[in-house]
Amino acid sequence: MAYQPRAPNQSSGDENDSTRRLYNPYQDLQVPMQTLYKLPTSPEYLFPEESRAQRRSWGENLTYYTGIGYLAGASAGAAKGFVSGVKSIESTDTLKLKINRVLNGSGHTGRQIGNRCGVIGLLYAGLESGMVAFRDTDDVINSVVAGLGTGALYKAAAGPRSAAVAGAIGGVLVGLAVTGKQALKRYVPI
Repeated sequence: MAYQPRAPNQSSGDENDSTRRLYNPYQDLQVPMQTLYKLPTSPEYLFPEESRAQRRSWGENLTYYTGIGYLAGASAGAAKGFVSGVKSIESTDTLKLKINRVLNGSGHTGRQIGNRCGVIGLLYAGLESGMVAFRDTDDVINSVVAGLGTGALYKAAAGPRSAAVAGAIGGVLVGLAVTGKQALKRYVPI
């Protein structure tokens, strides 16, 4: 029989209140609460070789670059769609139609550009992690080659010339990003 609370003035009838008690799930724990929640301050690793690496794993890289790419692309696409939605408003539109045009433009363009940038991040993370595993070193060359390969793979369906141009653009952009990051680390005290 489940416990049913009664009002204080209600009599217990044939049941004796001294034989009943409320259930306390923590009564048998003889451990101070502070020690229950003492978590380690250093990261925990499943394998010891993971602790020696000073970089993210390939799975973390994949998630990070894909997520950052999608978020940045979706934000830029939503802004672009907002502008195109505002430009497409006609003078005879009601307020609901105006809002609908802006939201549709933002959502459509945001999804499109976000998906494209997410795929680019996915390709880059996979190629960079593959280069690190292949060369067994983590340096600027891996990043630049991953940028070259990402651009070339992304535009491979458009033909060899487009793939070569996109690969060169990808390599140059990643080279500039890595150089800028190193200069920022060197000259800006954080």
